[in-house]
Amino acid sequence: MKIIIGAGRTQIDGWVSTQENEINLIDEETWKKKYELNSITNILAEHVWEHLSYEDGMLAAKNCYKYLKSGGMIRVAVPDGNFRNDWYQNMVKIGGPGPIDHPAYTHKVLYTYNELIKCFENAGFKVDLLEYCDEDGKFHYKYWNEQDGKIGRSFRYDTRNSHEKIQMVSIIIDAKKEITI
Repeated sequence: MKIIIGAGRTQIDGWVSTQENEINLIDEETWKKKYELNSITNILAEHVWEHLSYEDGMLAAKNCYKYLKSGGMIRVAVPDGNFRNDWYQNMVKIGGPGPIDHPAYTHKVLYTYNELIKCFENAGFKVDLLEYCDEDGKFHYKYWNEQDGKIGRSFRYDTRNSHEKIQMVSIIIDAKKEITI
C-alpha cells in the first residue's frame, strides 16, 4: 500500500491519492477508518507539512509512523527556509504573499533542514536528507529514486531549474521506520 497525502491532482501509478478530508494527518480517527496499524509501505507528502503548525507536524509524523509497516518510509518535501532567493522566500513565507486564495496563504512553518529532521526523528524515524540548502544557502543534492515517491518541486523535476541556475527547491527527506522483528 502506497499513499499520497494531500495529493491535490497528483496521480502516480500504484499509489492511492488522498485528500485532507479522507486522511487528516493530525486526526488519527481518519487513519483508523481507512488503514490498519503497520499496514502502509510508503507515504508521499509533497508540500504538506508547512501547512501544519510545528506541533501538529510532530503529531502527524507520529501518526504516519504508527501506520507504516516495519521498514516503511515517508518521503516529505517542504519549502526550504535556507534557500537564498528573495522571490522564493516571499512566495513560501508564513501566511504567503497574499491573496487569501494563494496556496501559501495557509503556510504555518517555514522549515530548515534541521527542524524537519528533528520533527521526524522525534517520531521515531531514521531520516535521510536528500535535497536541502545549508545555513550558508548552498544547495545539496543526493540521488533519490522516484519510485519511492516523485517530488515535482525538486532539483530534478522542476522545469524552472537547470544546472546553471536553481530557482525552485524543496527540502526533501526520506523518513524510515526501522525494521522490527
